[in-house]
Order: sequence, then C-alpha cells, then structure tokens
Amino acid sequence: MFMRFFSELKAAKVPVTLKEYLMLMEGMDRSVIDRKVEHFYYLSRATLVKDEKYLDRFDVVFGHVFKGLELLQVEQIKDIPAEWLKRLTDSFLTEEEKKQIEEMGGFEKLMEMLQERMRRAQEEGDGDGEDEDGQRRGNGRNFPIGANGYHPEGIRIGQDKGRHGKAIKVWDKREFKNLDDQVELGTRNIKVALRRLRRFARTGQPDELDMKGTIKETANKGYLDLVMQPERRNTIKVLLFFDIGGSMDSHIKVCEELFSAAKTEFKNMEFYYFHNCLYESVWKDNRRRHAEKLETWDLLNTFGKDYKVIFVGDATMSPYEITYPGGSVEHWNEEPGAVWMDRVCQHWNSVAWLNPTPQRHWDHTPSIGVVKTLMNERMFPLTLEGLDAAMRELVRGGGPTSIRPMLS
Repeated sequence: MFMRFFSELKAAKVPVTLKEYLMLMEGMDRSVIDRKVEHFYYLSRATLVKDEKYLDRFDVVFGHVFKGLELLQVEQIKDIPAEWLKRLTDSFLTEEEKKQIEEMGGFEKLMEMLQERMRRAQEEGDGDGEDEDGQRRGNGRNFPIGANGYHPEGIRIGQDKGRHGKAIKVWDKREFKNLDDQVELGTRNIKVALRRLRRFARTGQPDELDMKGTIKETANKGYLDLVMQPERRNTIKVLLFFDIGGSMDSHIKVCEELFSAAKTEFKNMEFYYFHNCLYESVWKDNRRRHAEKLETWDLLNTFGKDYKVIFVGDATMSPYEITYPGGSVEHWNEEPGAVWMDRVCQHWNSVAWLNPTPQRHWDHTPSIGVVKTLMNERMFPLTLEGLDAAMRELVRGGGPTSIRPMLS
C-alpha cells in the first residue's frame, strides 16, 4: 500500500525521494503517531512534501490512494451498531439493490451504493421524504452516515460543509490547491515564491531568548544565565519599479497582488513608477506624477549595490521609445531609455524584469525582445514558475552587464 502511495506521488511529479520514504516508514515503525488516518496524513505530508506548491498534488494522490480507508478501520466498524447499517439499507436501497449487493458482496460496494443513492436524493430535494419508488431519503435526522444529519460520530457523504461540525472526517479539502505552480497567481502564491529571496541576519536590540546560548552558559557557570539575541530579520533590500498606465491597465490586479505580497515579505523595500520604459525620472504618487518626479540619477546615487532590483511591466511599446532620444510618448527625453536601463544594469548586480504578458506572446511584440536584450535575457513571466526563476536569478546575482556595444 505504501509503495503504491510513493510511486503515485512520483507519477504526479511530487519530488519525493527514497530517503524521505524510508524516514516515513521509520516513523511508522516507531509509532510516532496513533493509528489514525488523519495522523498518518499529516505525518506523510510533513515527511514527503518539501515545497508548499506540491501540497495540492499530494492531497489529490492521498485521496486517491487511501480513499475510504477511514471508513474501513476495524475499530470504527466495531463501534457501528448493526441496526444502523440496517436502517441505512432500508432507507436508501430497494430490495432488488440489496439482493444485488449480496450477490456482489463487500462493504465497499454497499458504501458506493449508499453514496449514489444519497446523491440522487439530494438532486431530487432536501429532507426526509420518499422518492418515486417509496424509498425514504436519508438526509437529516440522526443517521450516522449521510449529509445534513446530526450525530456525534457521523460520516459525511455528499455535503460540502458541516452544519454541526461533528463528522469524523471530510477528505479531499485540498486547502492548498491555489499553491500549485500550474494555477493562476494570488497574493498567497506570490508570497511563497518571493520567500526564495531571503537572507536572514540578527540585527538590532537583543530582545529574543537564545535558547542554545542560555543552556551553554548555564552549564558552564552552574547557575541560570539568560542569553538574549536580536531577532532574525530578512536583510534583503529590494527596489521595485512598476510600469503604470496604457497597456498595463489590464494587469492592475496581478500587480496589486505582487505589491501586497512584496510589502509583507520585504521589510527593506522601496517602489517607484514609470511608464513604458525607464527614463531620467520616476515618481511615487500617480496622482502627482507630473508635479513630484524623482531624478533617476538620485536613485542610482542613493541605493547601494546590495539592492535587488525588480522591474514589473509588459514592455509593450514602440521600439523607438526605447532606443531613440525623444522617444517617450509623454515628454522629451534627452537620452534613450536603453541608456538608462544600461546604467541600472551597471550599477546594480541583481536585476530582473517580470512580464505579466503570457510568455507565448512575447515573440509577437518587438519591444519585448529589445527590453529582454537590455536585461541580458533576465526577463521572466509573471507566473509562479517565472517568479521562482526570477528569485533564483536575484539570489545568484549575475553581476553588472552592459549593452553599450548594441547602442553604438
């Protein structure tokens, strides 16, 4: 059974290894959990899943491999009075169906028939009425198996939520399905991806108990000696540049989610806005973008080389907006945007561009190719997979690059 579980996780492309499987088996041998399916679920999930984005796939495989296992535990079956099962069969199955089950045999077949019967009853209407063949529907009342009933140890079938919260277990909740890297972005998903860009250090006032240091000093001195230490904080410094307006209006939602997640994950973060391409000035308040501009030179002279720089934009414009003086559609720019992008890549070692346009459309827009070249191919789609790759690139830090030969 467990080998099948392991092989199906591999087939679902959950990166489990033999070492993790053996660790799970060792935990089972040492009885670190009670013999309950729920406990096994949490133990196996903690042992086999190394990345949150695979939790949904794990839940799908677990539900497939162990479906109905909780219903078949010996100790639970012993606790179910025989009259309950009789009432269930009387309520949901016809005499012909009962004979058919007896001929086919097996409690599992009975449960399948009960579930199908309840599904039909739910489609026909709620309550404890009778359907066309005179069989009573079993929703409600004190049935131990069913939906919308009230029994302290009921098993719920065919109900999306518990009315009384007393069912034994509802499987296949799949609470983490939005973390899969194959689905659309959301604030929580983005936070998971951004966490790759972390570098922790202990700075500031020592206001946290150092447990290891306390034990060591207490043992050395023979009396209790409390050792304090500063809190661990993410020391990564981030500069975010958002393209705003025009074709980016259709990407506002995902940009808001990215901004919200980044503010949570990075305590040392500054953000600025630009339109289409970076020029000699940026701004922080879109309502006063023409009155309160900040010089791009000031940013280059203010923020050190240890900052990680992220551009967010669809890079969709006329190529001359990037490569020619006066190319901006909003003002006269003395120097091409490409020159400013070159200065950014020269000053900061870690730079990446996130593009919300689906990657399959990039080749159809010449300006995207130009910006991608300016970024030394460090353009990534604004998806979970793209975010993950971008964070890896920023952690690695490719060093300064120059496109001056291209400009000349």
